[in-house]
Amino acid sequence: GQEGGQVADPELRIRLIAHRITDRAFGLTVRRNGEELRSGGAPTFLSSMFKLYGTEQNKARYDLMLHMMGSQMLGWEGDGFDGRELSATREWLRSLANSIEGGTSEIQLNIIAKRILGLPD
Repeated sequence: GQEGGQVADPELRIRLIAHRITDRAFGLTVRRNGEELRSGGAPTFLSSMFKLYGTEQNKARYDLMLHMMGSQMLGWEGDGFDGRELSATREWLRSLANSIEGGTSEIQLNIIAKRILGLPD
């Protein structure tokens, strides 16, 4: 619910604001890295960090949506759900699959650990 144009639940409001801030910061960081590459900068291992963080940020987004929409985000089909809700369900499940298909997050963590942080096998 809302009170005076604000989300009534203070904990949820803080989570939403924090997510928005980190999402914006991530977008700006990716953009800055792209500009550096276009201006002749050498490629770095940042792409691995971006892939991992982007996947986790997307999952966090849908976790927030699930918290706000409750059971209305759990429909697969039927009259009890509108198109927006059904779409949100599929997008949420896709966000979960993105982190596990082909070991994406696990592989990125290994690349970060070994190549960026120099940790042993």
